[in-house]
Amino acid sequence: MEVLFNPIIVSVILLCVLCLCKVNVLLSLMISAIVAGIIGHISITEIMHIFISGMGGNAETALSYILLGAFAASMTHTGLDALLAKKIASIIKSNKYLLLFILVVMAVMSQNLIPVHIAFIPIMIPPLLAIMNKLKLDRRAVACALAYGLKTPYIMIPAGFGLIFQGLLADNITQNGIHVAKSDVWHYTWFLGVAMTVGLLISVFVSYAKPREYSDVNMDIEKEEVAGFNKNHYITLFAALMTLVVQLLTNSLPLGALVGLSIIFGTKTIDHDKMDKLINEGIGMMGYVAFVMLVAAGFAMVLKSTGGVESLVSAIVPFMGGNKIIAAALMLFVGLFITMGIGTSFGTIPILAVLYVPICQNLGFSLAATVIVIAAAAALGDAGSPASDTTLGPTAGLNFDGQHNHITDTCIPTFLHFNIPLIVFAILAVIMF
Repeated sequence: MEVLFNPIIVSVILLCVLCLCKVNVLLSLMISAIVAGIIGHISITEIMHIFISGMGGNAETALSYILLGAFAASMTHTGLDALLAKKIASIIKSNKYLLLFILVVMAVMSQNLIPVHIAFIPIMIPPLLAIMNKLKLDRRAVACALAYGLKTPYIMIPAGFGLIFQGLLADNITQNGIHVAKSDVWHYTWFLGVAMTVGLLISVFVSYAKPREYSDVNMDIEKEEVAGFNKNHYITLFAALMTLVVQLLTNSLPLGALVGLSIIFGTKTIDHDKMDKLINEGIGMMGYVAFVMLVAAGFAMVLKSTGGVESLVSAIVPFMGGNKIIAAALMLFVGLFITMGIGTSFGTIPILAVLYVPICQNLGFSLAATVIVIAAAAALGDAGSPASDTTLGPTAGLNFDGQHNHITDTCIPTFLHFNIPLIVFAILAVIMF
């Protein structure tokens, strides 16, 4: 009974229910945070103080998304996105599976080779919507393909965001009593990558393989002729390259986006009198995602302040009974709820490791099983959370014409096709390793 009234359990279930009832994600997050705080015996005034102070945790991310949205709009105005879409169309012809493969590769590259995360989605996806409509491609399959490419690399590839995720895993597990080298983590977590791949294949070839009709909505966006590459297109590509270079050199995505926009306006690739229009379009394209990320950070801060994580783990320990499989299932269950609420696997690792490492040691988990269970518990919920960039990113691109619902077309499909395989494979790891 104590578990059922835990502030994390109640608030995350409430968040999901409100979203399913089509209550706006921003409002759902705020209401759920207040409820979590009240259950955690925090006063309303203090809840709002914690909530607002916590929003700063995602301030840089939010600013990045707005500036990159403006950069995406500039590519649209030069017609470069249409040229790239035309090139992709000439490659895929009428093969929707080849298009999905290309999108998966692009998403994977955005995590390591060209680490811009979800910034490529509002640039590349909108001009491809017409092609998807022609192929009658179910956008839920596209959402799963993009989520797979955004999530799988950090789980199993030791580069880019994967190096950060796996470094956090190694450091936090080591700090809590079990030594594991950062370079060894992927030797275990590849197993979870297989789980993600199984989920992707089921979504693409089974769940959403049937044709789905979409309307060709006219997007009222001013574009130049797209007969071929011209000087403005090459300058825009150079600006994109400099955005990446500055980001890598300074580790600041907002600064990189600002440099890219400065090049575009400084060279008059786009007239200065369109600057306000572009910024407005950028806010329209990515501003909602940015605000959700800000509010999600406030929600996460309230959840942490309730002390619900520690009490939840303490409440489930008696149910483990020394059984490794039951223990793994319960730990994964808790990880799912925490990440669903916080919206980030990276931020979940330090919270879970301090509680889970001693449990794994006491029950005699192998090193491989310990790493896999903690990694899966942290990764669970990233796909499917209404407040995760793994779901917000795909929706930002796929809903450009207003025909893709964030909850029913992104969150639910990605939740089912990735979280279930992760749970199954993590439990298998306890049995096998």
